[in-house]
Amino acid sequence: MINPNKTLSLAVMSGKGGVGKTNISLNIGYALHQAGLKSLLMDCDLGLANLDVLLGIAPEKNLQDLLKHDTATSEVAVAVEPGGLDVLPAASGVPELVDMDEDMQNVLLEKIVGLAGNYNALILDLGAGISRTVMTFAAMSQLRVVVVTPEPTSLTDGYAVIKVLATEHRVRDFLVLVNRVESKQEADKTFSRLAEACQAFLGIEIQKLGHIREDRHVAEAVRRQKALLAYAPSCPAAQDIVAMARLLRRYRKENADAIGARPVLKQFSVLKS
Repeated sequence: MINPNKTLSLAVMSGKGGVGKTNISLNIGYALHQAGLKSLLMDCDLGLANLDVLLGIAPEKNLQDLLKHDTATSEVAVAVEPGGLDVLPAASGVPELVDMDEDMQNVLLEKIVGLAGNYNALILDLGAGISRTVMTFAAMSQLRVVVVTPEPTSLTDGYAVIKVLATEHRVRDFLVLVNRVESKQEADKTFSRLAEACQAFLGIEIQKLGHIREDRHVAEAVRRQKALLAYAPSCPAAQDIVAMARLLRRYRKENADAIGARPVLKQFSVLKS
């Protein structure tokens, strides 16, 4: 069994819905798995599950079942790829999961952390926005990725997520992924706008994890309910995701001792590019 303290937890989040966050979470998991890291994907959009839909699976159990003390996490995890790419599916249409009280959170987190120790990476696909449950998971994760697009509304909402985590949870480290761009230049310009606002109004220096180019293969993969890296591994968007996964793998390797000194789900330091 892998040392549970060597599991890197990564929260993927956004202020605005529809920016491709769930698809990104799924494909980062695929990229890490293909590189030899056992990865667990957790659908943390607790009231509006999407990962199972993207994969075309119909799980028998989900995170709602984990709140029952007699349900083991291994009963809920679904194998996506042999050799260690698994999913913890969420439930749809269950409003009480969206804003869990502290007791419910503790039951869920205890079981998740126990299972996560069997993996090299835990990827949390968080719901959009600033709900209490989303902010709690984000603050506990070792790394946080805020997904934005060049749209002004996406940047405004992305800034709001960073502001709430900074002011209410004392989180100071954020990675930013710019999705659906036509070029690196557009990605750099988008990131700079957000970075300048965070520095000026919050005193926070965010870092760019990377960007993903606009690519017709992404929509095609979604329609076929397949991960992009399984459907079109050589397309531009897939190449961009693999590049980001490579950076995350390097970070985990170079910071193994520091990661091992902390729990899987606890605020941690930012990725250095």
